Amino acid sequence: MRKTFKTLLLALPLAMAGITAAQADNTSAEGRWRQIDPDTHRAKSIVEISRASNGSLHGRIVELLNPSRPNPTCDKCSDDRKDKPITGMEIIRDMRADGANKWSGGNILKPDEGKVYKSKMELIEGGAKLQVSGCIMFICKSQTWERM
Repeated sequence: MRKTFKTLLLALPLAMAGITAAQADNTSAEGRWRQIDPDTHRAKSIVEISRASNGSLHGRIVELLNPSRPNPTCDKCSDDRKDKPITGMEIIRDMRADGANKWSGGNILKPDEGKVYKSKMELIEGGAKLQVSGCIMFICKSQTWERM
């Protein structure tokens, strides 16, 4: 009985540390996200966002869900991503922290259009979703991505 009680007392701080670590994950955009199409409300791809050595966030498509053709490439792109496979492609570049749970200053590529937008991202709903928006001039588009 005493051993069980001592084990529980020792395990409690470890359990609390695990809960704290899990909550900390929801304060960063790093991780895997399900990109939801705002028109169809269906998942289009899985994007993995990671932190670069300079602290900026970058994201790449790790999986396309139901692509329109097998192994699509970015034939409409006009930069270094032109004619490269979309799976594995970096679509988010140079996002920098802009307050708590917000990032801006980078850009995002929409591969099916080949357009690069100035971008902002913000965690919403306690970090369960990521609001991603991109603008060219005064034309803006927005999507809500779900954490996986």
